[in-house]
Amino acid sequence: MSEQQPFVLRSDRDGVATLLLNRAETLNALSTAMLQALEAELARLATDPEVRVVVLAGAGRHFCAGHDLREMRAHAEEAWQRELFTLCSRVMLSLVGLPQPVIARVQGAAVAAGCQLVATCDLAVAAEDSRFALPGVKSGLFCTTPGVAVARVLGRKQSLELLLTGEAVDARTAERWGLVNRVVPAAELDAAVAELAGRVTRHSRAVIGLGKRLFYEQLERPLEAAYALATDGMACNMGMEDAAEGIDAFLERRPPVWRER
Repeated sequence: MSEQQPFVLRSDRDGVATLLLNRAETLNALSTAMLQALEAELARLATDPEVRVVVLAGAGRHFCAGHDLREMRAHAEEAWQRELFTLCSRVMLSLVGLPQPVIARVQGAAVAAGCQLVATCDLAVAAEDSRFALPGVKSGLFCTTPGVAVARVLGRKQSLELLLTGEAVDARTAERWGLVNRVVPAAELDAAVAELAGRVTRHSRAVIGLGKRLFYEQLERPLEAAYALATDGMACNMGMEDAAEGIDAFLERRPPVWRER
């Protein structure tokens, strides 16, 4: 593939924006250029009122092989390494902060920072042939930053099994552990992602955006503070036009007509 090809391709349809990691020949490794391109696309999506759901996908046979190890070995200086991981962490935080829900579309390998991407996305659908790993320990590089996202999705024992052994788990295990929402045959992957996205896009964009933000904010707070935040959030939500419309539609037994589609 020519280096002139975009690192990330975006396509939009029916309120769903798909971001395709576009370096199949490197298993969509998260090089500096790939991360910069992904960060730029996420910044554009954050202010796009037409987009209701984002799908994150990988070109070729695999979702994402994590960081570009060749690039990392070419830069031995600590300042460069720190800048790379800061950029990657910023991309992950951008995914969480995006007002639209993000669905990971996973096939083949999702390893190291690729597994981190899956864990960071709000939802994930995986093909039966996909596999997930945090294999850094095998190369002398513990997957510390991927572990941040994975440990917030999986239980401690499952997270540490991935981190300490470096071994991969299959899609069904990832589903059982809670890393992905569902597993489907590879031929049905696009349809399953579209179906899940469609079930989100039928709801109010404003309510979904508020709800996603509050969900992540309350997770990091102690129980009493989480309830205080959620209480304020519910009161704010009740003041929205779409809440009034949704409740009226329910009481009148009719479909709601959202102000913010």
